[in-house]
Amino acid sequence: MTSSAAPTILIVGASRGLGHAMAAEFLARGWHVVGTVRDPTTHTALHDLADDHPGRVEVEVLDITEPDQLASLRDRLSGRVLDVLFVNAGTTNDERTLIGEVSTDDFVTVMVTNALSPMRVVETLQDLVAPAGLIGAMTSGQGSITNNTTGMREVYRGSKAALNMFMRSFAVRQPETRALALMAPGWVQTALGGPGARLTIEESIPNLVEVLLAKRDRPGLEYLDYLGRTVPW
Repeated sequence: MTSSAAPTILIVGASRGLGHAMAAEFLARGWHVVGTVRDPTTHTALHDLADDHPGRVEVEVLDITEPDQLASLRDRLSGRVLDVLFVNAGTTNDERTLIGEVSTDDFVTVMVTNALSPMRVVETLQDLVAPAGLIGAMTSGQGSITNNTTGMREVYRGSKAALNMFMRSFAVRQPETRALALMAPGWVQTALGGPGARLTIEESIPNLVEVLLAKRDRPGLEYLDYLGRTVPW
């Protein structure tokens, strides 16, 4: 498949970890990948992927917490058609900090990065996605209110629950034919998940990509894990 004929995915937050693994997986499946990195001065794993696959991987710069940068990206992508827009961006604070003890600065940082900024990306770039395409975001199983039986990681949980709610609000404003997905990758060994996580990237991401590809044929919003199972809200 040539790059001009290949479907295109934009992965927001693809410099490392899950986002980079998604880029590599979509590339292996014949897709054209546009991925964003936050720091324009740092050579990342996404740059290595682009070097290894000339013409098939584009690297864009975006700090999703900076609206001006998002507007500039929108301008640069004007006229492009995306088959998938997927927002993979996230941060956390000390998982032991209880909600009543978190500093305002830490709370704002996590909520803006995990909930507000991904939705700004979706709202700003939605018109670039083909009608038969998919818009998705990386949430977490810890965003499930039903499944919260242990507490801890309370600000992170709250930010992902907020993202889920905001995507639901977005979904009800969309045509019934629009495919939307909130993906829970599982507890994965990344910088965010830590070395003690249950899953490797290789166990999570290929399955997650398969679920995303299948989801394109099902309109509406679903909250799914990396094996395609529905996560309770």
